[in-house]
Amino acid sequence: MRITKPGPVSARKWTPVTIANAALALALEGGVLAALFFWGLGIGTGTFTGVVIGVGSATLAGVVWGLFLAAGGPRFPLPVGPEITVKLAVFTVAALALFDSGHGTLGWIFAGLSLLSVAVEYTAVGPPPELAPMSPGASD
Repeated sequence: MRITKPGPVSARKWTPVTIANAALALALEGGVLAALFFWGLGIGTGTFTGVVIGVGSATLAGVVWGLFLAAGGPRFPLPVGPEITVKLAVFTVAALALFDSGHGTLGWIFAGLSLLSVAVEYTAVGPPPELAPMSPGASD
């Protein structure tokens, strides 16, 4: 196994595992927004400030995700190491928001599923492309 960048959605090799992981990743991305919004509602001193903090924190996470991590092609693509780091950082912030909101068990579940999803997404099975056997009839 090796760490590899999954590439654009249209060029990925889809298997039952990658399809299930894509569904999990989408749910986690929505979970980030929900966790940050509800965290903001809880720490605001009133309804208005809670909504502002909740919407602001969820919007900030969405902007970071869109700029650096969007599955359809981020505006600023990162090398694989920093991409994984930023993705895990966003998921960690959401898990911490759940902990701070009094949902510790949900925070642990969210953190575990986030780690699982990132591990599946960035793990390639099989030989590296440069070592893979050439198909019959392929020419250089």
